[in-house]
Amino acid sequence: EVECNPVVARALISACEEGGEWEKALHLFGVAVQSKVESNTATYNAAVTACKKGGKWKIALQLVSEMAHRKVELDTITFNAVISTCEKDGEWEKALRLSSVTSQSQLECSTITFSTAISACEKGGKWEKALEIFSAMSEMELESNTITLNTLISTCEKG
Repeated sequence: EVECNPVVARALISACEEGGEWEKALHLFGVAVQSKVESNTATYNAAVTACKKGGKWKIALQLVSEMAHRKVELDTITFNAVISTCEKDGEWEKALRLSSVTSQSQLECSTITFSTAISACEKGGKWEKALEIFSAMSEMELESNTITLNTLISTCEKG
């Protein structure tokens, strides 16, 4: 019999999520929580990422709220996953609010954080905001990649 601990729980949740079984991933997360398995940042991140695959932005936001309530550390991966979940589900305003919170916090923003925020601007038709975000990215001396630049160009074209 294998004892369930945070490492095993994260591995199982991630395996389900990567296999396209986001519902099973979230179910396993729930079972782990009910079984009093200590949920850490990595376990929550796996569950939030599963939400992205399943288009469940509300659940992703609930998980982030629960993390804060339980004093589980939120990291760049957490925010990138929940921002991306909101952006992919058409909740671009929420994605932009979250990216704003991320850039104002002590968290280290990444190219992924900014690229996802620019993509949210594209979905919302906010080309001016996309340029602001790109400018902030440059000020932080983060390198843009092809995805970032293509998304920025597409956003401005649509604006």
